[in-house]
Amino acid sequence: MGSVKQRRSKRIADLTQSYIRRMTRECEAVNGINLGQGVCDLPTPPEILSAASQAVLDDRSVYSKFEGIDPLRRTIAAKARDFNRIPDVDPDTEVVVTVGSSGAFHCTVEALFDPGDEILVFEPFYGYHVNVLKAGGLRPIFVTLRPPDWRLDKALLEQALSPRLRGIVVNTPANPSGKVFTRRELDLIGAFCRKHDLLAVTDEIYEYITYDGRPHESLASRPGMRERTVTISGFSKTFSITGWRLGYALAPPDLAGPIGLVNDLFYICAPTPLQHGLAEGLLRIAPEYYRDMAAEYERKRDLLCTALDRIGLHPHVPEGAYYVLADVGALDAHTAVDAARALLRRTGVASVPGSSFYASGAGDRLVRFCYAKEWPVLREACRHLASL
Repeated sequence: MGSVKQRRSKRIADLTQSYIRRMTRECEAVNGINLGQGVCDLPTPPEILSAASQAVLDDRSVYSKFEGIDPLRRTIAAKARDFNRIPDVDPDTEVVVTVGSSGAFHCTVEALFDPGDEILVFEPFYGYHVNVLKAGGLRPIFVTLRPPDWRLDKALLEQALSPRLRGIVVNTPANPSGKVFTRRELDLIGAFCRKHDLLAVTDEIYEYITYDGRPHESLASRPGMRERTVTISGFSKTFSITGWRLGYALAPPDLAGPIGLVNDLFYICAPTPLQHGLAEGLLRIAPEYYRDMAAEYERKRDLLCTALDRIGLHPHVPEGAYYVLADVGALDAHTAVDAARALLRRTGVASVPGSSFYASGAGDRLVRFCYAKEWPVLREACRHLASL
């Protein structure tokens, strides 16, 4: 009997397993403390858990509409108005509930862009964004933002312009840098998009986690950007439900319609009982929950950054999200991968090589830590790091 030749599609020929997952496995092998993967192992609010449990017990288990259940889409539309300052969102035609924010991004790429299109991406980037673009046959064009403030200026955008450029990805607050794009920067992006007829896709999954009084700004709320922006977000990070896989895309009907079509084709619908549970649970969450959550993450940021500073691993203090990039030049490692493995070997604390977030070599002196951990775990990690 002949054997089937091992095959790998051209679409994923240059894709590799993320070092985020790889370092998690290496951490598990030595029973270390995982500050690498952003799994967010904090407790989920009881209001959300009880509502979802009831939805399961009520056997709300059949397919929902491909765009999501009506109550959840209405809640998302109201939240977009009140928090994101995106007015007049129609829940019936402009909101698509997806299998996580990653599912929303995947559906957006497949629905609105063609193979060969070029998409501007800021680095350091979230690797899943880049890999989804590549798997879809698109070509990422990278614009490098530099620490410590990761500032964007007009010249960087204009240098990236090409005849095949069709869109731009904006992640704010950003993973892995923690950058929060300012209103001025978003207006620069908006003017660039309007001038060159580009679509913008924003990933705002960390929108409630900003520090030092910084507001979160949504690109779709800025002048002239409502009609050419797909706003992507979700609930995983805000409520520590990363395994529930519930996100959404919000866009004008001519964009949301194709996204919903692809969502139906690839995913059918998001998990129905969890949709019902979240729709009900969101109504029970007190407004101060969001403020208190961000304040607690800010204290955890300060604890970890102080610990890193003391051992000579200079942290680029984040403005939002719950990651910090640290300069590991003091370890005298050849690469960021070597540095991350040395840290794990010497301290038992896992991080992610900064090179995972760059197409250029600019990440070779950086590693990323995640501080979305219970206080005892984070304090123990800081004690281990102090052994350096």
